[in-house]
Formats: sequence, C-alpha cells, structure tokens
Amino acid sequence: MTHPTTLQTRLSHSDYTAPDGFDAFPVPIHHASTVVFKDVAAMRSRSWQHKNSYTYGLHGTPTSFTLEARLAEIEDAHQCLLAPSGLAAIALINLGLLKSGDDVLLPDNVYGPNRDMAQWLGQDHGISVRFYDPLIGADIDALIQSNTRLLWTEAPGSITMEVPDIPALCAAAHARGVLVAIDNTWSAGLAFRAFEHGVDIIMQALTKYQSGGSDVLMGAVLTRDAALAQQLGLAHMRLGMGVGMDDVYLVLRSLPSMPLRFKAHDVGARAVASWLKSRPEIATVLHPALEDCPGHAHWQRDFTGAGGLFSVIFDDRFTEAQTDRFVDSLQLFRIGFSWGGSNSLCVPYRMSGMRKNWTHTGQLVRFNIGLEDPRDLIADIAYALDAIGN
Repeated sequence: MTHPTTLQTRLSHSDYTAPDGFDAFPVPIHHASTVVFKDVAAMRSRSWQHKNSYTYGLHGTPTSFTLEARLAEIEDAHQCLLAPSGLAAIALINLGLLKSGDDVLLPDNVYGPNRDMAQWLGQDHGISVRFYDPLIGADIDALIQSNTRLLWTEAPGSITMEVPDIPALCAAAHARGVLVAIDNTWSAGLAFRAFEHGVDIIMQALTKYQSGGSDVLMGAVLTRDAALAQQLGLAHMRLGMGVGMDDVYLVLRSLPSMPLRFKAHDVGARAVASWLKSRPEIATVLHPALEDCPGHAHWQRDFTGAGGLFSVIFDDRFTEAQTDRFVDSLQLFRIGFSWGGSNSLCVPYRMSGMRKNWTHTGQLVRFNIGLEDPRDLIADIAYALDAIGN
C-alpha cells in the first residue's frame, strides 16, 4: 500500500503475496465471481469468448479451464463447455441451435428429460419435434425435412439399451445439412469415439463416471467445429451457465481413475448380466455386449467397452407388484436414478407410458452395477428373486 490503512481495510487489501514455487498434483481451486485486472488496458483487451484469458468467474477460472481441456482430450474435441448438469448441457444444445420453425428429430428411447424438454419446445416455442425408431439407421433420410436442423442420438438408449447405427445416421443427416448430437454418457467417451463415427456435438453427463462419487451434478458439451463452438459458446453466455469450482475439482480428482473404474463396472456388469440370462424369471437381458440385445452388431463394430448399466425384462407372468417387491428385497442395490458411482442401483420402469411402440409385456428393471464384488451382487439378486416366488 502507498498510504496507511486501518485494520478493517487491511483485511481486504493485504500486502502479502504467497511465494512462488509451490507445486502439487491436485489442480488448485480458483474461486471467483469477480476477476481482477492489472489495469484498464488489460480489462479492455480481454474477451470472454477466448479461452486464453479471464474476464468473469461465470466464464471460467484456471480450475474449470483445466477440466474443459482434459475432457476435450478424452473425446478428442477442440472445445468444451461446462454446464450445471447433464440436462443443462442438453438445454444448451437445444436452445443454442434451434429456433421457432425448426424441426428436431429424437430417438424414441431418448433420455426422459430430453424428451420432456423437446416436447416443451414444441408446445411453447414453435419447434417441430418428432421421434424416430432408434434402430432406423440410414432410413432416417425419409424423415428429414427441409426445416430439420438437429438429429439427437443416444448410444445406447439409457433404459432400453438399443444401440443405433451412428455412422449411418450421421451420413444421412449430413447429406441433408443436418447436425448430429449424441448423448455419449453411457460410454463416458471411453468406449465410443463419437467424433470418429461422424457426430458433430457430444453431450456428457459428468454426474456419472467422470465424477464417480454420486455427489456431483455437471454436464459438458464438446465440439470440433469452430463456428459451431462459437454458436454454442454464445448460448452458454446468454443462458448464464456456470459451475462451482469445488465441483469442478471433484471431477478433476476422479478423472485419472475413470478408465480403471469403467473397466471394473464393465467386468462386473457382464458377469451379473450373463448370470441373469440363466434365470427363468428373466425373459430378456438388455445388455449391448450380449448377442440378442437390439443393435448388438453396431456395439460390436463401434464400441470397445460397455460400462455398468443394463436392463432386464421379467417374464410376463410376474406382475408389477412382484417386480417392485423384488427391487425392495435387494440389500446391496439401492433404489435410485443415475449410474457411474461405486454403489449399485436398481430402478423399475413403467414402459407403457414411455415408449410408443414398446412390444415387451414383461416388467423392465434397470441395474447399475457398482464396484462391489459381482459374486455378492449375484447372491443378492438371487435372494430377491426367490422372495417374489414363481
């Protein structure tokens, strides 16, 4: 300070600066709403649109810039935008790219909140919303209209597990000038290289495998095209999407172990799914790595892993009350949505109101296989199956 100050002022304006030279493995947590500039010239020379400087906490600090860069490396993207949740990331794509009079196509097995958002856009914002068979492949061309701007994909569907033919969908869409967005949360960007298969925009719910602790809400939107990145970046700013740096740190802390955890989830899920195929209570196991799962050939061609999420369909002799009792009888599986955490989860779904052309008559139950020993999980399921009787 160049002139004396009182203690009250010194508590906010200290002369002390920590010495340089400290280094450690964790990324420092830089909290900020206000970013401080060296002088007026520095303030006026910076732009929030450029990732080479800082302007305001909403647009990022070194902590969030680091997470964006590491997520871009995983997906081999050129730009990454963070959002407060996976659903917020979906909203960023929809609101950033669609306007009144546009048309958007979504798979009939799309993530439920994405379906609800699309229907809201249709009802209140004049956007045409249509749903397609997730296994339609190249025949999507017949559904593309002159005003179609965006084609959503999900690989696989997060409840019914159909694996679409992403390259065929992308080729048909691009031939008509339509952008393709994918919800790539199921594979965490590890088991499916979406850009290499033709996708334009990747959405990830970092709430899942990236955080791994069932304690963070966050999403990401990743792109390669500079003009597309700028358009989404403007929407990101206008919507005021920001994330907390403590949450960013938690995701950064978990990223190095993500491939190891993902593989462990995959191994455990395949063991449990294979065992469930042998049970007479189960009519169908919907796991993309199994040959009878819809779209398995696409998974085998395009994917390198499967993670921990899959579903089963009970034999139709079991009522909803019985399958609910099965879920309630599980001891190691907790009842809850999401996946990617260390704890196993189980959720029953009422499919009649969720899918237009759902043909299965049995009850659907979805499993997230956590990091417990699969032998213990199998024993838990066996106990619960015995509890519902025949």
